[in-house]
Amino acid sequence: MNPFETSGLGFGPANFTPLTPVAFLPRTAAVHPDRVAVIHGDRRITYRDFYARARRLASALTARGIGAGDTVSVMLPNVPAMLDAHYGVPMAGAILNTINTRLDARTIAYILGHGEAKALITDREFAAVVGPALEQLGRKLLVIDVDDPLYDGPGGGTLGEIEYEAFLAEGSPDFEWRPPRDESQAIALNYTSGTTGNPKGVVYHHRGTFLVAVGNVLAWDLPPRAVYLWTLPLFHCNGWCYSWAVTLVGGTHVCLRKVDPALVFRLIAEHRVTNMCGAPTVLSILINAPAEQKARFDHVVDIQTGGASPPAKVIKAMSDMGFRVMHLYGLTEVHGPSTCCEWQEAWDALPADEVATHMARQGVRNAVVAGQIVADPKTHTPVPADGKTIGEVLLRGNTVMLGYLKEPDATEAAFRGGWFHTGDLAVEHPDGYMEIKDRAKDIIISGGENISSIDVEIVLNRHPAVQMAAVVARPDEKWGETPCAFVQLRPGAEATPEEIIEYCRDNLPHFAAPRTVVFGPLPTTATGKIQKYALREQARAL
Repeated sequence: MNPFETSGLGFGPANFTPLTPVAFLPRTAAVHPDRVAVIHGDRRITYRDFYARARRLASALTARGIGAGDTVSVMLPNVPAMLDAHYGVPMAGAILNTINTRLDARTIAYILGHGEAKALITDREFAAVVGPALEQLGRKLLVIDVDDPLYDGPGGGTLGEIEYEAFLAEGSPDFEWRPPRDESQAIALNYTSGTTGNPKGVVYHHRGTFLVAVGNVLAWDLPPRAVYLWTLPLFHCNGWCYSWAVTLVGGTHVCLRKVDPALVFRLIAEHRVTNMCGAPTVLSILINAPAEQKARFDHVVDIQTGGASPPAKVIKAMSDMGFRVMHLYGLTEVHGPSTCCEWQEAWDALPADEVATHMARQGVRNAVVAGQIVADPKTHTPVPADGKTIGEVLLRGNTVMLGYLKEPDATEAAFRGGWFHTGDLAVEHPDGYMEIKDRAKDIIISGGENISSIDVEIVLNRHPAVQMAAVVARPDEKWGETPCAFVQLRPGAEATPEEIIEYCRDNLPHFAAPRTVVFGPLPTTATGKIQKYALREQARAL
């Protein structure tokens, strides 16, 4: 008989507590009560006060009848109320729904209706779009206005029955919150960017957010007392779960309403910022900021970026300004980051160009991710690790979402074969590092040849006149599809379509070179991702 299978062993109250990232705040508040948790302009909030504010929010929501299983939506920039909500809403047992602040009224109304929001906390900056959304919703809900003194833009009306700070005053700082009964309970609802139709509601769980937050600390070696600047929208995958990770290490959250390069550089120097995140467009904004806005600082700032691989010239330009870039990969459906380009000591001796090539890959799975393979999407058989054979990125483990809200068929399709199907196409290199080649829908098939739009974008981004580039398929009677390049030039730079095409032909197989080049600013989402669906529409209309 196996002695370890006796009835006296097992989980109980003494050796099991459901995991939740909400628990990071009371722990840090107890250990470092007087440490500054949040900076917003001239305002300083200690961890003691941060915890009290979260408990007040939970208490006030509970008093209004909002609790277990209810959705609380927020339409906020990166301000203290947004950080409060990441703790106070789940403390009340409710589910936090952070809404993309660049959405239109129709989509906001859809999200509020689909998620069955019982309350909305909204910044007055967004009154002009939230007001019509509430009218379209056609039902009443508790609306709470955030009147941030740092907002100095146009309009800025109020829509609700109470202002946020007054609402907090209704609650008790001693509210006795409890962790979830089950760590698989929902903690957050995040809507994907809908390229066609309505966005999907991705449901996060307490266990997953806890583990991704811990994984972020491990993957980045996030230091105790980190000073984290919020250049990444907190509505995007709950700030890639750094909303909880920074609190875990007792760090300081430096709020930022919008990415203004002059303000970003000033805050880095003033607060000695150690860490920040952002899409490749954030890196581009910083690199191309006027010289007079680039305040100097005498320390290294670690910055994580996801999305398109940063070109070598971007990595070098960021390094010259004092930043150390780490590339990562993830999706809304896996709570944000799942893969990072972990540094290898052998790279120390490599030339700069080779280092940039290694760093541009998405990398290896984070420690908290159970499984990652590049495989045939039908058989789930891993492709050869030869850096050439393309397969779909499949993920599994505790960091995968619960599923899509009210869409069981879509959830089942995403989880087929016991893996989460990302829809991203990649290769695996002999050293085990993954490199994304395209979204499945972005592969261009021209005359029977498969063309990776990302491979073409990498070459375009090497051109000295190019600031950003995106490539999509343009319908063609002869070839079926041909690559169409949309190019945003650097300020003051000049180039012709013929020059860009010839440059690509010199650096790519001729069939992969763009046949069409369109110059102009590229449309991006609030998280800095290029809106390829909009470019596809433009390409079809050419």
